[in-house]
Amino acid sequence: MTWRAILAGLVILGAIAFTAQLASPRPQAPTLIVGAASDLQFAFEEIGPLFEAEKGVKVEFTFGSSGNLAQQIENGAPIDVYASADRAYVDQLSSKGLVLESTRQVYAIGRLALVGSKAAGWDPKRLEDLVSPLVKHIALANPDHAPYGRAARQALERTGIWEQVQPKIVYGENIRQAMQFVQTGNAEAGIVALSIAGVPEVTSLIISESLYDPLRQEMAVVRGSLQEKPAREFAIFSSGSQARSIMKKYGYIVPGEP
Repeated sequence: MTWRAILAGLVILGAIAFTAQLASPRPQAPTLIVGAASDLQFAFEEIGPLFEAEKGVKVEFTFGSSGNLAQQIENGAPIDVYASADRAYVDQLSSKGLVLESTRQVYAIGRLALVGSKAAGWDPKRLEDLVSPLVKHIALANPDHAPYGRAARQALERTGIWEQVQPKIVYGENIRQAMQFVQTGNAEAGIVALSIAGVPEVTSLIISESLYDPLRQEMAVVRGSLQEKPAREFAIFSSGSQARSIMKKYGYIVPGEP
């Protein structure tokens, strides 16, 4: 075999290797999974792209009730950051060693709103109006695993109308589903998170915070996360100036401010 033939063979082999390299799938950047309470959907869908742009890490949100998300983490779901609507569920995970204690932080205090369905033709003026016979269905998130549902029940109890309106209550799996009942007119009224009440299908008013226990919303990095560094960065970013501005826009009270 001549040197010319050997050289030609090497060139061909190199070309084949280069073609194979181009054809092989390139490794994808890791995705950060954030399990977040449903009240956070609008706010976090704005915060996520800002974090991605700054850190170069893709974020995927899984929204649901705080209790159900906590249960999923206990069952080993691949969630990197847990953002609860109530610190009690973070306490629950902490007692089982499932979150990194140093990453725990209250990132917002949530607020309730009374909403009325425009499709059903009901415009709320005060909680006591829920006893009206014109209101046949009142949507709440299930208080068994949704902090906003629990706070809504407290507001009705402290107003003194829980017994009267209880037969009208319909429960959503989470606060977003409860809101959908009102948006579609399947419920004339609902008590939901203020953060999701600014949709065109409803009218709304803020419920006094004296009527329910504070919704101190806490997040933490899940122990064993394979994306611990970006998870910690997301937790820090969520308390930064950009995120705080967005949270306030959606009606949250942020720590350190009245």
